[in-house]
Amino acid sequence: MRTALYQYQDGQWQTHPQRSAVDEGKTDLVLCFGGRDTLTGLPVYDLLRKKFPEAVIAICSTAGEIYHTEVSDNGFTATAIEFADTVIKPQQVYIKDYENSFDAGKALINQFDQKDLSYVLVLSDGSGVNGSELVRGINSITNEKILVTGGLAGDGARFEATVVGLNGEPEQGLIAGIGFYGKKLKIGHGSKGGWEMFGLERLVTKSEANVLYEMDDKNALDLYKRYLGPDADGLPGTALLYPLAVTLSGNTEPIVRTILSVDHEAGSMTFAGDIPKGAKVRFMRANFDKLTAAASLAATETQPASESAPDFALLISCVGRKMILGSRTEDEVDAVDEIFGRKTLLSGFYSYGEISPLIRGKGCQLHNQTMTITTFNERE
Repeated sequence: MRTALYQYQDGQWQTHPQRSAVDEGKTDLVLCFGGRDTLTGLPVYDLLRKKFPEAVIAICSTAGEIYHTEVSDNGFTATAIEFADTVIKPQQVYIKDYENSFDAGKALINQFDQKDLSYVLVLSDGSGVNGSELVRGINSITNEKILVTGGLAGDGARFEATVVGLNGEPEQGLIAGIGFYGKKLKIGHGSKGGWEMFGLERLVTKSEANVLYEMDDKNALDLYKRYLGPDADGLPGTALLYPLAVTLSGNTEPIVRTILSVDHEAGSMTFAGDIPKGAKVRFMRANFDKLTAAASLAATETQPASESAPDFALLISCVGRKMILGSRTEDEVDAVDEIFGRKTLLSGFYSYGEISPLIRGKGCQLHNQTMTITTFNERE
């Protein structure tokens, strides 16, 4: 397995020095990440196809690109991967062709021949797709037998529209799946948040999909404002500082949900993922050091300590973490690099939702406000 990382800025390709000898004419897979304006303003797919004529090319808009240990908002990045024994097969669906995101997730996975399928990377539209329903649809077909990770495309801090492309120019409403076939490929995964929980645990007593109305039979927004104190005046922007820990029925580990908007008249909050009735929730707040430490834990979780550093690590973090960390955003990426002994090529993006199992061996979940890492190795 060989990997190389490129960045396209000001009409020029730059190659990161930490690379192996990739044959651009024989590259199997290219993962391209960039801002929506860049991806729609340049002939990105044509540029990539000329450079990597034989590759499966996946393109995803972001809220920031991870170029090894740097975080950028300009241009776009491209990770080229050449495998020795792994076969790549892409599939895609459009959300407009299905009644809901659950059905779209089912349809995506059903397109794959599951013989020797070891892993699926999902890059989904992040504005028109319900990520919670998407992963439920995926899990209904994989039956927890196929590992799935990935993320939802981003659009900076605008939350207007996102684009994804698969062997074509990026467009809205596309959900891309990349199947990895072969017995020598080893995939690791880890996902951690690092937020501090505070306040009492409360029961969701009224909700509809990703809209929360009541906790403990009380107005949800009123309770939320009470906990935020003076920061409540800055809603919805300050909501990124105070996500919600949600423990779903049957689970012991909570998942994190980001608040996208509030409705003061209805007293409701809309989240980047479903908040089902009967779930238990607690408020959370940011801690800079713990966010960075969580990135280290996510990297550690991807593989046993006895194993050598992976060949490549795909990092998908949340736009909320980037907005909170600000000038310290690169700290969490550097923390991952340190865990891997600075021997692993890193690439990825800041997203509107991360996809990864919560518990090893179980189906994938939609996460918010996490650093989610997928590592790639080909066994000899």
